[in-house]
Amino acid sequence: MEKQIFMLGSGEPEPQPIMRIVENEEVVEQATSSAFIEANTTVVSYQEIQKDHIIPVYVKDNEPLISQADFIQTTFEAVTDLFKGEQILQPQIRVSHPIKGRIPDAKDKPANQLQEWERTLYYERMMFVIEIPSVLDVIDGNQLALTIGGVKAYNLDNLYTKKGGIEHFKLFIGFQNKVCTNMCVSTDGYLNDLRVSSLEQLKNEAYHLLGAYNQHRHLQQMQALTEYSLSEQQFAQLIGRCRMYQYLPSANKKEIPALLYGDSQLSLVCKDYYKNNSFCREEDGGISLWKLYNLFTGANKSTYIDQFLDRSVNALDFASQVQCALDGGASSWFLN
Repeated sequence: MEKQIFMLGSGEPEPQPIMRIVENEEVVEQATSSAFIEANTTVVSYQEIQKDHIIPVYVKDNEPLISQADFIQTTFEAVTDLFKGEQILQPQIRVSHPIKGRIPDAKDKPANQLQEWERTLYYERMMFVIEIPSVLDVIDGNQLALTIGGVKAYNLDNLYTKKGGIEHFKLFIGFQNKVCTNMCVSTDGYLNDLRVSSLEQLKNEAYHLLGAYNQHRHLQQMQALTEYSLSEQQFAQLIGRCRMYQYLPSANKKEIPALLYGDSQLSLVCKDYYKNNSFCREEDGGISLWKLYNLFTGANKSTYIDQFLDRSVNALDFASQVQCALDGGASSWFLN
């Protein structure tokens, strides 16, 4: 019998649901993994975003922007439509940069005397992921589960205009490494600057991205990383060059593939090269490109929401460029 999947805010449940998001806190099935992003973020539920967070409006006509709840709802509907029969988990949602306010009647009250009902709140930045654990593959002993998600950052929108203006979203489909909850995203599964002016356009773009994504090609790209390794000396040179890259003159940077990782992330890569339980170096100091890639995606969890997906895609591009250099296909400034 075909498994049944329920939409956000649906009515009475039918028998044997895989999951649904309901008006209370009930969750039929929930992801068990740890945080997919950590830096400066707070966990919230869909119900909290939907019921308790106000929605920013366009200044000139007071019309609302597409809400974060509507973004999650629309993506979820596309996922449940295109992946019928698969196990689909409750969206995991994390937010940052709270924008606090108060109702007009409380404008003269000291902050410490405000009642909860007198406060208003929304978060400038939000990221969510929807995991499909029934779509699995294994690379180097690591289980990878298909994952879809997106980012909404209101700071990218121009609120000083009228309804119908361009609104910015980020949308992706990729895999999450179940060993470490690292997010694996490729260029083909990522819309880094999705610009729409209506919820219908957003829904169409979601369907297009999910329908066009080639998961087998993405998995093959990651699987290929297991076949290449760096020596300890090559790793040290690579990291040294990565640190140097940030300070290169602009003219020199234009000739080198972009690296979006800064000193703080590179320090984490170095630390985990020695200490990470799953992806540390071998006894001789060597490290596979698959493990190196996961060191970068692991360090990316300390990135803010608005840069997280760009760096996630950059990690795979960077590892693939190193692979090409090791294979003799092209020279690499980072290993030269």
